[in-house]
Amino acid sequence: MTHALPLAVTMGEPAGIGGELSLRAWLARKPADRPFLVLDDPTRLIALARHLRFDVPVREIGRPADAAAVFATALPVLAVKLRAPATPGRPDPVNAPATLEAIERGAALALAGEIAGVVTNPIQKKTLQDAGFRHPGHTEFLAELAAGAAGKPVEVAMMLACPGLRVVPVTIHLSLADAVRALDAASIVRVGRIAAAALSALFGIARPRLVVAALNPHAGEQGTMGDEETRLIAPAIDALRRDGIDVRGPAPADTLFHPAARATYDAALCMYHDQALIPIKTIDFAGGVNVTLGLPFVRTSPDHGTALDIAGSGRADPASLIAALAMADDMARRRHT
Repeated sequence: MTHALPLAVTMGEPAGIGGELSLRAWLARKPADRPFLVLDDPTRLIALARHLRFDVPVREIGRPADAAAVFATALPVLAVKLRAPATPGRPDPVNAPATLEAIERGAALALAGEIAGVVTNPIQKKTLQDAGFRHPGHTEFLAELAAGAAGKPVEVAMMLACPGLRVVPVTIHLSLADAVRALDAASIVRVGRIAAAALSALFGIARPRLVVAALNPHAGEQGTMGDEETRLIAPAIDALRRDGIDVRGPAPADTLFHPAARATYDAALCMYHDQALIPIKTIDFAGGVNVTLGLPFVRTSPDHGTALDIAGSGRADPASLIAALAMADDMARRRHT
């Protein structure tokens, strides 16, 4: 696969497990895998590999095109320098600019067609926000970067995916109370359209089947436990059907995620964060992947956090990052990159 564009893995929170995951993913590489490079501080990765006793040669490269020739024998790194040494488990806002630089450079390289996609290691949102970052997370930041390049707004949605389930939350990084207040038919329609288009373009599903979860218990029980189903969700489903999308619901969320139910749809639209993430993390806690739908480039991420409590210990599980790399590769193939 030396002809294929490489993927780029971002630094993530330098005090978290991202560096260890990148090292472990390289150690787990197979000859047929698409090469990847890491946007990170090579000095940090060399020291981390030594500390963890990982046999990972680290080689700094000057451009993404150099990654393929290096990947078989060393981890290719495009240097993003930290402002201060990173201490595992202790995030420092002084390094926030480097974390953001890695994301920005990854997006810029993807938009320029120099890489096949971006795989983002987990960030510590509070640390970034303490340093002035104004976005709730990766999804919103990447949408802004893509919009800046396009000169117009870019509509995105977040998907969590594993081999047994795909879920797309309509509201994302909001408290439960704020999510209920923010929910409206237009948002459900917007996310449903993005999800259906992405299932075709990125997952190769010719006619995607969507199911829309209810917000309330028992889908509102004919209005006795809430009216959002009849007032917001059902009209949104009708609008999606008018677009020609195969969609059903509102379906009670408590009967939506057992194996027989999952076999009847390709993705579930969920009304709030935990309604989507609890089932996928129950089904495949280690291997779930976060995908940003609607971007003009491929972006995936492990579906977990920075794990500050085990950073530097050598106990981080790379399964989700490896799955994110594999999914990004598959999506890039469908986009012919």
